[in-house]
Amino acid sequence: MFILNLTYVKSIEAVESELNAHIGFLDKYYSSGNFICSGRKNPRTGGIILCNAKNKEEVEEIIKEDPFYIKQVAEYEIIEFSPTKYVDGFESFLLK
Repeated sequence: MFILNLTYVKSIEAVESELNAHIGFLDKYYSSGNFICSGRKNPRTGGIILCNAKNKEEVEEIIKEDPFYIKQVAEYEIIEFSPTKYVDGFESFLLK
């Protein structure tokens, strides 16, 4: 599992201009089961995506499709982790 930490490197206006396209990207990967949750940071300096993928290489390929990445609106930090404790029901999100 991966935490994708996005940090905006352009103005909020640039973020807003790509937001609908970014939401389309998110929708695609929610539909595929790769994305579990996402949202803005507070203060609004970027966002977080919780991502399920086989490996870091798969995550890197997914990121390349994000308009925020393509238009260099945000930088991505990829943090891999192994969930060992979680609320009942979360196990449905873990790759088998």
